[in-house]
Amino acid sequence: MKQLEQTWRWFGDQDPVSLSDIRQAGATGIVSALHHIPIGEVWPVEAIRAHQAKIEAAGLTWSVVESVPVHDEVKRKTGDWKRYTENYQQTLRNLGACGIPVVTYNFMPVLDWTRTDLHYKVADGSRALRYDATALAAFDLFILERPKAVQNYDSKQLQRARGYFGQMKASEKEELISTLIAGLPGTDEGYDLAALRRKVALYQDIKPQEYRQNLIDFLSAITPTAAEAGVFLAIHPDDPPFPILGLPRIVSTAEDAAAILAGVDHPNNGLCFCTGSYGARADNDLPAMIEQFGQRIHFFHLRNVRREQDGSFYEDDHLAGSTNMYEVMKKIVRLQQSRERSIPMRPDHGHQMLDDLGKKVNPGYSAIGRLRGLAELRGLEYGLLQTLNY
Repeated sequence: MKQLEQTWRWFGDQDPVSLSDIRQAGATGIVSALHHIPIGEVWPVEAIRAHQAKIEAAGLTWSVVESVPVHDEVKRKTGDWKRYTENYQQTLRNLGACGIPVVTYNFMPVLDWTRTDLHYKVADGSRALRYDATALAAFDLFILERPKAVQNYDSKQLQRARGYFGQMKASEKEELISTLIAGLPGTDEGYDLAALRRKVALYQDIKPQEYRQNLIDFLSAITPTAAEAGVFLAIHPDDPPFPILGLPRIVSTAEDAAAILAGVDHPNNGLCFCTGSYGARADNDLPAMIEQFGQRIHFFHLRNVRREQDGSFYEDDHLAGSTNMYEVMKKIVRLQQSRERSIPMRPDHGHQMLDDLGKKVNPGYSAIGRLRGLAELRGLEYGLLQTLNY
């Protein structure tokens, strides 16, 4: 009977959730990164080992790097992209020398995961992350004022966005701007509106096919290095998995994943399978995708979203939402039995709830909501292992 490796994302010493807390939650592996190193620079072995030593001193293992960010010039294949690619290769060598087996990254342009509300109140009183498609359109059209943005929306979307924006208070506009451009947990990188306009403009003429080729070229360079270093690469899907702000999206569907894996057909070129990101699209059949790509999945993010008809969604409980987590976990359990080493998984995101409602937390990464998620997922896996007679 082979079980998944239960892991937990830790943002370092500044994380409100300590390594001691994580160990008490029952996780054994840590998902972390060296957030203080500028994007594109080499991660020195000494810095990696120092971070690793803190984790191991707490009785845990640094199992997954999430993430080694890809420099913007690599994504656009411009400027100093060759040097940044070489730096990425050296970072992979250094991580491999330290025995860290999985590196997750994404190729999303400009913005990482995008939400319009970080404190959405759900029925039980807890707080969740939410993506409102109309709020995003209102931001794009009337706050960012992206040239030609109107071409990306149909008449109903335009009407809803105008109505939404027309009813917004000044404080609500400021809150939406802050939510979208203030940066992510673990990093100080963020934008003001002028900087975001400039960054978005750089991608407006890049077609998805061209952008995917940039990714394939990057993977062609770094995958052999990863293999030599004993590191498995795991690309995270677009979040949300459809176009926003006119930016190219190339990791949103099963067809996208298949093209990336075929583009560099090597076992070390694989996926971070995020059930929340892929699950935000109704046309993604998650159990079928796990079966199709199983041997190339190196890391699981397990979370659930509740989809709405207009493309909006919010983070639901891990065993609720629009994705049948039972069917997903059944495929994962079967996949794990075919693999020699445990596949790392982590409960991704979680509601802010109970005592955490009164605390300062990283959005989506409070302790108690993820603890609940991990416990539910652990129990689901255990039950399946028993009933499937593994």
